[in-house]
Amino acid sequence: MAGVTFDTVRRFGLALPETEASTSYGMPALKVRGKLFARLREDGDSLVLRSDLVERDLLLAANPKVFYITDHYREYPWVLVRLSAVEPDELQELLRDAWSRVAPKRLVQPAQPAARGRKR
Repeated sequence: MAGVTFDTVRRFGLALPETEASTSYGMPALKVRGKLFARLREDGDSLVLRSDLVERDLLLAANPKVFYITDHYREYPWVLVRLSAVEPDELQELLRDAWSRVAPKRLVQPAQPAARGRKR
């Protein structure tokens, strides 16, 4: 069954490294190291989610019942997600992607193995 609440968004988001619950424009939000990657929109059913313009266009074309934008967001790397329509598994992946766009690279990239001497 599709649909989640912002409590689900918060739970998924806070599972990501160094994510903190915060506010943005007076609404509940998620940030990593002070950088916004998701916030509840004033309508209470939409999530403003960090994206990039190419991915956003793909999401909008693939599922306009879940994803949309308003003129305000047209020139910015954000997509709006209808919480009442999104699948929880998809939301979790979207949040991970949004988080990775603003998180410090050391958090995003898995730990690299220590350099080893060259074989001769």
